[in-house]
Amino acid sequence: MTPYWAFLQLLELVKFVKTARKIKIKMRASNSKHGGGENNRGISGHLFTLHQRLFHALSLGTRCGGSGRELKTKWKCTDIEIQRHVVRSIAAFLDSVTADASHHPLVKDSVAHIVEALVWILQYKSGAVLSMAANVVVKLLTVIPSSILQQYILDLGDPLLSLLSSNQLEVAISCATAMNMFLSNLIVKKEKQVWEMLKERNTVACIVTEIRKFSCEIMPIDYFQGIASLLSTIMWRWPQSRYAVWNDTVLMKVLDTLLVKPDLSVKVAVVKLYSSLGLCGNAAKKLLDNGEALLQTMVLCMDSSCPLAVRAEGFRLAQCLATNEQSFLRMTSLCCEPLVKAIVCGMNRWSFGFGKILSDKMSLLVEACHLGLVTRWAGKHHIYFWNHGIEKVLLDLILEDFHGRQLQHFSSLEEQITMAQEGLNKNFLHVLRPYIWNILGWLATYCEEDFTPNANGNELHIKILIICACLEFVNSISMGHQICEIDAMQTPRSESASWAVLMMVYSPCKYISSNARFIFSEILLPNGKDYLKNLLHSLNYVSSVDCSGLSYIHQTVVDLVGLTCYLGLPEYQRHVIEGKGMKIASAFVRWYWRNHMHIKRQRFNPHWDNKFLKRTCCWVHAEEWEGDDVLLLYGLWALAELVHLSGCLKDNRDIYCDEVNSKEVPLVSILQEICNDASSDGPKWFAAYILSQFGFYGFPSKLGKRMGKALNEDEHADIQFILTDGETLSVHSVVLVVRCPSLLPPEVLPFDEKALANASVTDDAEKIHEKFQKEVRLSAHVDSQALLRLLEYVYFGFLEAGDELVNKLKPLAKSCNLQSLLRLLYRKSPTWGTPVPRSDLAAALGPVGQRCSSFIMSNVSNAEICVLPWDIILEAKATELSSWTCSVCSLPVPHMHVHKVILWSSCDYLRALFESGMQESHSQTIKVPISWEAMIKLVEWLYTDQLPSPPKGCLWDNIDSEEKLYHLLPYIELCWLADFWRLEGIQDVCYRVIVSCLDSSRELSIKIIQIASKFSLWKLAEVAAELMAPLYNKLRDSGDLEQLDEFLVDMVRTASVRHCQEISLES
Repeated sequence: MTPYWAFLQLLELVKFVKTARKIKIKMRASNSKHGGGENNRGISGHLFTLHQRLFHALSLGTRCGGSGRELKTKWKCTDIEIQRHVVRSIAAFLDSVTADASHHPLVKDSVAHIVEALVWILQYKSGAVLSMAANVVVKLLTVIPSSILQQYILDLGDPLLSLLSSNQLEVAISCATAMNMFLSNLIVKKEKQVWEMLKERNTVACIVTEIRKFSCEIMPIDYFQGIASLLSTIMWRWPQSRYAVWNDTVLMKVLDTLLVKPDLSVKVAVVKLYSSLGLCGNAAKKLLDNGEALLQTMVLCMDSSCPLAVRAEGFRLAQCLATNEQSFLRMTSLCCEPLVKAIVCGMNRWSFGFGKILSDKMSLLVEACHLGLVTRWAGKHHIYFWNHGIEKVLLDLILEDFHGRQLQHFSSLEEQITMAQEGLNKNFLHVLRPYIWNILGWLATYCEEDFTPNANGNELHIKILIICACLEFVNSISMGHQICEIDAMQTPRSESASWAVLMMVYSPCKYISSNARFIFSEILLPNGKDYLKNLLHSLNYVSSVDCSGLSYIHQTVVDLVGLTCYLGLPEYQRHVIEGKGMKIASAFVRWYWRNHMHIKRQRFNPHWDNKFLKRTCCWVHAEEWEGDDVLLLYGLWALAELVHLSGCLKDNRDIYCDEVNSKEVPLVSILQEICNDASSDGPKWFAAYILSQFGFYGFPSKLGKRMGKALNEDEHADIQFILTDGETLSVHSVVLVVRCPSLLPPEVLPFDEKALANASVTDDAEKIHEKFQKEVRLSAHVDSQALLRLLEYVYFGFLEAGDELVNKLKPLAKSCNLQSLLRLLYRKSPTWGTPVPRSDLAAALGPVGQRCSSFIMSNVSNAEICVLPWDIILEAKATELSSWTCSVCSLPVPHMHVHKVILWSSCDYLRALFESGMQESHSQTIKVPISWEAMIKLVEWLYTDQLPSPPKGCLWDNIDSEEKLYHLLPYIELCWLADFWRLEGIQDVCYRVIVSCLDSSRELSIKIIQIASKFSLWKLAEVAAELMAPLYNKLRDSGDLEQLDEFLVDMVRTASVRHCQEISLES
């Protein structure tokens, strides 16, 4: 050793001694300050001794680097014995650290030195000491709080990840365990950095490779559990990691094989992996496509015979797979009764044995109750919930000592109410109450009309459940505005109990409905009228102020539900009407709609917030029936009951005139707007039901308004109805086939497909169109006015008619099987969950039933053969694709056969072209100046008023920039075409799609701004410039801005200046 390096080591030793002395002085000062003693905050003399030994061991490997004043120390030692000594010293020190001592400065100051040494030893990869070091890392993560270790995740993470594929399986297992512990406790602000590290190390692909070659006979199960658990944690945190897993066919087959292995620990590891995969909608769909074995294993894990940790994994997987209705119904089609049985068993607190419910058992109860919310969807699973005694399980979760009671001793209603009130007052398992009320409400909602609990011996259980819900609801009504936002515990219980009573009062099940109304009425006594008066006063006040009037939003919900429930009790109905209930309810609806408010039930039902949903991707979530307008739904429901009771200008006219007639037009206008613009089906149905009392029937829509222009339009009609009085009505087969095929006689459909297949593109097209012109003579029983109104409904989606005409419409609507219209004509109250009839013409282009003209190309897999007459061709711009084959004609360019009436109705430009009389108006082909991909989307919008979306979630994250740009270009083309062709509505939708995609992929902005400039879409160019603004300096220095012309560079520069000014103002 040279004198220079000896001198440096001496300096380092002196520095270490000084550091140790400082720590010792601090220890003594701390002990003195707190009255001395060796156990100050958990620090013992033994721990201090081990700490000194640790620093002595560390000093053996400490080296100096740098030069001059930049001299720095670093732990670096290739001596295996010193490495082993250091690892043992670290292990001994950590073994003596207690929970109290872990936050002491002595321990916290040591962590940096420990991590530095461990990182070097792991990177050196000496087989003799590597296993010890990996185990010590696990011990470090177990002993030291995660808050202290967060700053070292990148330092330790890199060597740990590099050892996941180590030939020493014990090392790989320890590294996987340590990394899993790190990631499980990772704070959100570190996620981006850690994901970059995982990508750089290609961690996901590495783990996938290891699992693909895993064999239970060759490798220890601990190894598979370790790497599978790590992969599960990675997929849980980073959605972009899931695609590489579920898209790996070989891996998925390996997991399917492991799933059926007899070893339960292997099954659980696979189930845990599937739980994280199920967070991706595409992966969940793939799992359920061949999911029988998976669901059987999942239900097995949920069984009460399994350990709590295993059961928890089963319930988590079930929740992930049941993220939306379509996926859950797929589950029930494969495994319905066993799944329901497992849910009910999981909710049964007695399945955990007797005694106090500990935190882990409580956690599983919550998981099971959350899964029980699948009752919000209709289906055969409801029958199994009743068959497996869900009512008794729910009651056991509400009343603590219900299980041991002799119920026959509580024969009278008064005794049952007293017992229930005493049980509720104990607040037993109060955190589960919202789940219980929601499940009870959904069960009542979808219960069959002739359901008889006597058959299962559960009548008294159901009755006491109803009593408990009514007691909690009446308590909420009586409290008035004492329920507010600060009472976080009371709010969800109050709203859920209120909602459950509402669902039971209006349940289709006669038994539940009659009992709920009777019990609710009895519990209201003797203060029911006073509660009603206060409730009406409260709602009247809310609708008389601005939006800030909803400071008591939770009580407003209870009041609205209470008003609707009161209207279900005959003895209170007159009191509501005389208390100006009609005026108050209609004023509330106007006020809510005028203020453009959107409130979901989740706002006051935090238990609905599923931790899994926050990490999902690629799921398509259908709007719930109440949607994000739950206050509007409750207001409309109350108004609907009031309108029904008031007789709609027929009965009780003296009451009705004062309340509604003076404002009939604005109310009708608002209700029509709700039918047209509300985001969910529930408010639409109640608005349509109320409108039916005014003589308006149906659901107005934008597409219906467009198609209504074609009614009785002779030029493009291909069918003519001839009535007995000689009157004629011109209609269009493409509309009738989709919306009302019963109006067409059998000889009209199906059309001859061979004639279309053998047609040319020019002369034959017109001949075929003439061939399909039909005259249909109608029976003398068909009333011309009734038929005309029915056709208005078919084209527009709604109609207006007086009572006399309605009576003529009823048999016609029935013969045409128009169930939604028939329900409105008979003024039947909406049934919860009934979808609004679709107004689009999607079936005209789809694979179901009598399809309208389409296309077949060699490069399109889902093309369909047309079976309805086409009368015009849309031809896209030339494509690089060479082979184009059409089943209808021989045209060799990209094109689609469509219907002129659709184009005429939807596009002002094309309507003007068809009516111009110029040569182009008689052409059978229209050249559309956009690509084939854009034209597909255009046609879908013309037929459905909807645009297909580009890939989302992990699919979008895992495609390169060129492919992302490929998906966005059609929307840019449509933005331009919308200006050229005057297409209303489509441009805004396209802008939203583009901006949403750019927001997650800002690297595309520089390409988008160029394309937008080319199409003169300056609004889009401004959006791209705003997204580039924060990156202006980086783009300028890298030379990327040189791709843009000076005008666009100025646009980005201006946006950057504006961005900097906004940041300055905020700071």
